[in-house]
Parts: sequence; structure tokens; C-alpha cells
Amino acid sequence: MKLGVVGIGNMGLPMALRLVEAGHDVAVRDIDPARVCPGATAVATPAALADRELVIVAVVDGAQLREVVCGADGLAAALPAGATVMLCPTVSPADVEHCAATLDAFGIGCIDAPMSGGPERASDGTMSLMVACTGPLFDRWLPLLQTLASRLFRVGERPGDGARTKIVNNLLAAVNLAGAAEVMALACRLGLDPASTLSVIEQSSGQSWIATDRLRRALAGDLVPRAHMTLLAKDSALALDAARAAGAALPVGEAAAGHFAAAVQAGLAGADDSALWRWLAAQR
Repeated sequence: MKLGVVGIGNMGLPMALRLVEAGHDVAVRDIDPARVCPGATAVATPAALADRELVIVAVVDGAQLREVVCGADGLAAALPAGATVMLCPTVSPADVEHCAATLDAFGIGCIDAPMSGGPERASDGTMSLMVACTGPLFDRWLPLLQTLASRLFRVGERPGDGARTKIVNNLLAAVNLAGAAEVMALACRLGLDPASTLSVIEQSSGQSWIATDRLRRALAGDLVPRAHMTLLAKDSALALDAARAAGAALPVGEAAAGHFAAAVQAGLAGADDSALWRWLAAQR
């Protein structure tokens, strides 16, 4: 099939490579012209993907998403009726709803499908997709979705429900990681060996996947950025915005989001989010 990918960064690149390896005709567009995808054709604008049957958008935030879909050189005005756009970034439900409505006005299908799992799982096709779209669109693109993700969660048909599911999940990830970082900072203050303490937590009631994944890497001195601090700062803020709009008070979520926002302000925006532990330990 003739497919497009806009945004070939940490997640978009491995997704595009999987599609190339599966034998599809792939064209890509990125805001940074230095980014390339072996085996794919690079184009200058999203509008230059007008001959694609489906375009996957994997950009950073809601502003970029709206520009790619609805902008002057965007997908909505360029793609033919009957094409499909798949929205994969973690953004607000309002951004997804706006893009879906714009695409619908042009007769273009929209799959709301935020992703989870990180670059390694995107590379091997074991990541998760939280999919909200109509039944016919889901059935049409199911084989492609299965190429990209072994964990497909059909969360509804309403545009924005994928985004809602993702920000709820990521707020809990932020809470779990912030809590684990605080506890490990306390363990160090109490004179405990951090590696031994983490081993106990991993086999006890305090265990969480994100704590094991991030803190084991931090203990090993591996701080190569895989998930930048800015991402959980952004995602937790999106979840809190949604909570306020729904009239929900989330004091634990507010505290966790505060940690990530403060770390970003302290200059750790480009650091791996596992650096939160060492940063918190240095504050106390």
C-alpha cells in the first residue's frame, strides 16, 4: 500500500521502518530535514502525501498535530476523499476532536490511536495502540494496525477517546514513577542500598513496571534519553487539564505532575525521565 508517516522521531521512525520492511511504499515528512528513514521517500510538506491511502501522524504535541492536519499545507485539504489519517501523538482530546471534524468535512477517515511502549517496542511491533474509530475503519486497517502493535485496545468509536485513555494511563505512569523516585530518594537518606531496596520493591506490593524499567537503568548509570522528561510533564499536564474540565480533583496527580514540571524548569527537559530519582535525591 501507499502509506505516509509525518514525524519520524523516536516512535515515528521505527513505525515507518516496520512498514518499509513489510513491503509497503512509504513516504515520510519531518520538520527536521536531517531526519531520514531508509527505504522511504522524503517529501517537503504533509500536503505532498496526497497520493497516500493512509497517513500516520506521530508528531510531538497538539500544535504540531493541528498544523499537520489542518494547516495550509496540511493533510485535510490535500488527501482525497476516502483516505485515512491515523493520529498517534499524546495530545488533548480537544485537539483530536478538532482534527477529526476537519478530516470528516473532507470525507477523510480518522483513527484516533495514541501509542505506548517506547521506541524498542515500536521497532519490534509489540507496542500498544489505544484505538478509537468507526467499525468499518477499524476492520479496513486491522492488518496494518497488527503490523505496528501486538497490543490493540479498541476503546470506542468517538474521536478523542483514544486520547482520553492515553492521558489517563500516562498520569498514572507519572504518579508511579514520581512515587518510586521519592521512595528511592528516601531509601538513600535512610542509608539503604538502592539496588537491594529496589529488588525488594520489585517483588513486593510497591512494584510497578515503570519503576523497574526506569530505576534499573538509572542504577546502572544508563541515562541515555529514551523518554524525555518533557513528555511526562506534558502528558500529566494534559490529564490534569482534562480532570479540571470534568470537575475532578486529583491531588496525587497534581503532586506528581509538579515534580516533572519542576525538573523541566531545573534544566532536565532533555534528560531521560529516569533522572527524576537523582534530581529528587539532590533536592532533599
